[in-house]
Amino acid sequence: MSEEKITKDMTISEVLNKYPETILVFSKFNIGCAGCFAAAFEKIEDIARVHGTDLNELLKELNEVIKKKK
Repeated sequence: MSEEKITKDMTISEVLNKYPETILVFSKFNIGCAGCFAAAFEKIEDIARVHGTDLNELLKELNEVIKKKK
């Protein structure tokens, strides 16, 4: 069985729908797009670039949160 993982190509909505606990990570990085229209089509990689966020650090923390849930 493969381990679940959040990737840079996933949309914000996709991540939040599957892993609602990740909202805290988005908030920590001042990414308030969770409830906005763009969340439906904006990919993690794109939103990190727009917000000047380190993509690798964001993905690391998002994935740590979902691992803790298991």
